[in-house]
Amino acid sequence: MARKAYPRRARVTGTLMLLVALGAAGCTGDPAAEDSPDAKPAGGQATTAQAEPGKYQTLPQPCRAVETGTLDAMLPGLAELDQEQRQKAYEGTSSVTYDSDRRTGCRWKVDSADAGHLLRIDFERVVSYSASVSDDARAQAVYGDRMKEADLPLPSDPREEQPERRADDSAKADRDEARATAPADDEAGQGASPETSEKPGKGEEEKEKGKGTGKSEEPADETADPSAPAEGLEPRLLQELADDAFIDDQLTTSSSGSGQRTVTVVFRTSNVIVTVEYEAQPKQVAEVPDSASMQEKARELAVLLAERLSDV
Repeated sequence: MARKAYPRRARVTGTLMLLVALGAAGCTGDPAAEDSPDAKPAGGQATTAQAEPGKYQTLPQPCRAVETGTLDAMLPGLAELDQEQRQKAYEGTSSVTYDSDRRTGCRWKVDSADAGHLLRIDFERVVSYSASVSDDARAQAVYGDRMKEADLPLPSDPREEQPERRADDSAKADRDEARATAPADDEAGQGASPETSEKPGKGEEEKEKGKGTGKSEEPADETADPSAPAEGLEPRLLQELADDAFIDDQLTTSSSGSGQRTVTVVFRTSNVIVTVEYEAQPKQVAEVPDSASMQEKARELAVLLAERLSDV
């Protein structure tokens, strides 16, 4: 029986067509271009680097953030209240905010026979709505605005101070060199008569007589405010607290001479800004709250709040 012959050309042609089709489907691009680091993802859309979010996404409950022992120390009037009133005062009053995830606060106000005290704390979680600005950077800008409101100078960049420092050093070196090369008679006062160079004038004789008496020749500054913060207690930056911090001390004096002092500590940790405001108003005439004591208590509370915030 004779075998049936199949057309070999048709079978080869079909195979070639299949290979061409598979090659067209698999070779849609250059393999070298796909491996290039500049290659864009599918759809022609390039990826954009997003700024990092802040460390904190929630805030602590402010009215529970201060221990009762701290409140006793900062609000002396609590000791004069009965147990029920004291417990109510410990609870504080929550600040009214529109978004408790972004801002919370609490205040305590207690009067005593000697003075009235107010304590207020505030937590603000800063969020940047710009894809290129991180929450931390935005919080640092907000903190800078708070410093300006308190009339505190912004910290300067040490690199910006170097040119001035070099110029001052150069000028000082030139002056020292001029003094070293100047003739001796110029330094002693060239052309001066022996009488004028050796015998002091009448005014100088009076100054010589006044030496050793312990009295200053210059009158005392009568315009200085005796109730102002002492040296070292003026508004300043606090280097040891959080990422950034400063303390402000303001005194408002009434016509009777008594003063209301407000000590404010503001610090930033990552994307959260915390404010501690401590106020005292004496009831006695011509009495002024002690600056050192109030600042110490406000700073200690700020340290405790920074530790509490780290546990959130």
